Amino acid sequence: MHETNLVLGLVAIVALGVAAVWAAWRTRVPAILLMSLAGLIAGPVLGLIDPSEDLGSLFQPVISLCVAVILFEGGLSLQLRDLKLAGMGVRRLTYFGPLLAWLLAGAAAHYLAGLGWAVSLVFGAIMVVTGPTVIIPMLRQAGLNRRTASYFKWEAIINDPMGALLAVLVFQFFVLSGGEPGFSPLAGGLGMALAAGILLGGLGGWLIGKAYILGHVPEYLKSPVMLTAVLVVFAVSNAVQDEAGLLAVTIMGMVVGNMNLPSIQDMKRFKEYISIMLVAVVFIMLTADLDIARFAALDYRGLLLVAAILFLTRPASVLISTIGSDVAWQDRILLAWIAPRGIVAAATAGVMAPRLAEQGFSGADALLPLVFVVIFSTITLHGLSINWLANRLGLADTSRNGILLVGASPWSIDFARTLHNLGVPVLLVDNSWHNLRAARLSGIKVFYGEILSEFAEESIELGRIGTVLTATNNDAYNALVCTALAPEVGRNQIFQLSMGEHTDADPRGVARSLRGRVAFDEDALFEKLWRLHVRGWSFYKTRITENYSYSDFLGDCPAEAMRLLVLDANEKVSLISPDAEPEPQAGDTLVYYGPERPADTKTDQRESANSDSASQS
Repeated sequence: MHETNLVLGLVAIVALGVAAVWAAWRTRVPAILLMSLAGLIAGPVLGLIDPSEDLGSLFQPVISLCVAVILFEGGLSLQLRDLKLAGMGVRRLTYFGPLLAWLLAGAAAHYLAGLGWAVSLVFGAIMVVTGPTVIIPMLRQAGLNRRTASYFKWEAIINDPMGALLAVLVFQFFVLSGGEPGFSPLAGGLGMALAAGILLGGLGGWLIGKAYILGHVPEYLKSPVMLTAVLVVFAVSNAVQDEAGLLAVTIMGMVVGNMNLPSIQDMKRFKEYISIMLVAVVFIMLTADLDIARFAALDYRGLLLVAAILFLTRPASVLISTIGSDVAWQDRILLAWIAPRGIVAAATAGVMAPRLAEQGFSGADALLPLVFVVIFSTITLHGLSINWLANRLGLADTSRNGILLVGASPWSIDFARTLHNLGVPVLLVDNSWHNLRAARLSGIKVFYGEILSEFAEESIELGRIGTVLTATNNDAYNALVCTALAPEVGRNQIFQLSMGEHTDADPRGVARSLRGRVAFDEDALFEKLWRLHVRGWSFYKTRITENYSYSDFLGDCPAEAMRLLVLDANEKVSLISPDAEPEPQAGDTLVYYGPERPADTKTDQRESANSDSASQS
């Protein structure tokens, strides 16, 4: 193909993928669903891109390398403390669940869809994969509690390479061994794959981690060196045993992720950004390369198989494997239903289906379209239902309207009390038990400890936090907390008390890029708020109505008062900031901080008429 057209095609793939991810963020629709639609429209429908023809022999290697980095990033996020939290449930899901899922899906493929046993067992192995690249974004969207999320995360990331490896070994048994009796080829392949994974992935990850700890790699090279090492381990492991690289890079990620490296958060963020890009690119390429005619050839038996995967084999494998475990019944129901397949399932099927067809195995032509129908069905049904079902089972809170308030001072405790009285979920954090005493006595939820500690990471459900306000007397510490929590909560929802009007002009101050957004006003300094608190300032709330507009409020409000936040009719909290001040509408509640109001003022009469009382300490 002409070089210019190839460049345009690659740019189009990247642009479509990233655009789909952005659109998913805006609409809260599963990203993989929008990526699938974008790939189908750009490829088979409109014929704008044809990845396999454009890339030629590079198509499969590019897919494989992308999947390797994606799995490493998934392994990097696996923390052993989460495994301890999940306990027996994860062990059951990863020890017995895959075997049951393989056998049940394989039997369903043979008896319902009429596929030959070889293709059926390969299909069953591919169905073991539950797709971490799909399930992890779903978990973020659903806001599951830590325990339930850990079940899904560990099952997906462990079963992903194991399912792909199982599919490869079954494939090898039927194709490469020529169908010879006995399981020696299978056992030998599994042994070689485990050896490659443990030695190359585990030992390689440990050696690189030690090199980082000893300072043998400079900070600016740590992420590039790690990425290069992942690709090397993947390639060498595959040379030792076909497709063993998936297992090796996953083990490598787990080892590195649990070594408590000084720069691990930066590396995780770097790998996450790359993985988001690669997932988008890979899925656009795979869906754009599909042949619609193969889907049209599927009959009712294929649809019966898809229904069996959704409603029979997955629920049965989960419910049976967790019998007698410590998994709560609510978790078992959610696990039994939610099992989206994703990138690795599609990539594995894309590699094996043509090879099985070349060997003349019965049903090989239907393997790829069946796998993609399962992928489309699961990402659509599971992606659109996980929020509803998780909420019905009491396993999630998708509102994300909670406020994390760091720093317990008399001012912040009164502010937390005001939020609590308004029904806003608030968590006050401080590493002084004495400072939290007044908040505890007021019934405010508190966390005693360092917000940046591992204990806080394990204990605080950030999935339910929509806004963070750091309000200690240390501006640099406030900025540090904002930088640490921004990737989890979102940069636009991270605030800290003002550091003063002239901070940006002072080269000795904390860099703007490392700070949170200024909360309330440029004059809202910690020292000033404390001084005003001592002078008797209090928190007040005013409800904006059709008869009492925001303009009316501005006319009545004391000139020196400080507007803090807006609580809308849907209980969404919007902190006021100098760079973005929301204008309250009818039905919203405005909270402000100001001096004590005389009882006979017009302002007090207006607010009393609108059923707005002051929240004072």
